Amino acid sequence: MSHLADSTAKKGWVVGLATLYVVSAAWLMLATQAGAALAGPMEDAVAAFQRGDYATAMRLFGPLAGNANVQTFVGGMYFGGMGVPPDYAEAAKWFRKAAEQGDAHGQFLLCNMYFLGKGVSQDQTEAVKLCRNAADQGDAEAQAFLGNIYLDGSGVPQDYVEAAGWFRKAAERGDAEAQTFLGGTYFGGIGVPQDDVEAVKWFRKAADQGYAGAQAFLGGMYSDGHGVPRDYVQAHKWLSLAAARFSPSEVRNRDQAVQDRDGVAAKMTPAQIAEARKLALEWRPKPGR
Repeated sequence: MSHLADSTAKKGWVVGLATLYVVSAAWLMLATQAGAALAGPMEDAVAAFQRGDYATAMRLFGPLAGNANVQTFVGGMYFGGMGVPPDYAEAAKWFRKAAEQGDAHGQFLLCNMYFLGKGVSQDQTEAVKLCRNAADQGDAEAQAFLGNIYLDGSGVPQDYVEAAGWFRKAAERGDAEAQTFLGGTYFGGIGVPQDDVEAVKWFRKAADQGYAGAQAFLGGMYSDGHGVPRDYVQAHKWLSLAAARFSPSEVRNRDQAVQDRDGVAAKMTPAQIAEARKLALEWRPKPGR
């Protein structure tokens, strides 16, 4: 039986999901997409960054240093040691420049630095303030981060209703991780009425985008018949996709997905397994919605 079937663990797995965001290369992908739409020097700098020529990118960013997008780029390069020695204090300085211009993503990134105490003295109160400013501007990552903060009670009083509200804001903007968290709150009845059908809806939105955690949970819902009719073919498909998409650092989650998939396979005919594998091979991610 899938781990999702254990009702005594419903609250535990949702709270356990509240691992804090860490500033990483993920934001750089978003910034790259935004910057690539700009012509001229910014476009040239972004192109250099995309091909891994970080020294050229940094040189080209220099004359554009008053631009908030550039400031978040440069801060991220110092954070990740891309073309420059890693320097959290310098990263925080550049994120602050963008944040002080009112840039939502700069505020979110500086929030992370204060929350983690990287390059600045750790200050959860300042982190929450910055994150809320970004979230109020509609930054989905900041909204999801606030959801995590309230879910975990880090820097704020723990408040499941508030957490679910912030997850919903980010989820409605298409953020796959927030959609997964929101599905989890409905599955566990955490800050919202327990509702397996609503949980499936949000898991599916994230799973369709290719978010491995949501694919694993959706597979579990199909396996156990929570919120959908029990369907081993669909369960096998989604669990197979999850196992293939978890990153190398998520070994435990990947192993759990494989274990759940193999448990489902033991109840299936060879024809059903073949159909599930075919569906998994044919699956393609869909844009966030």
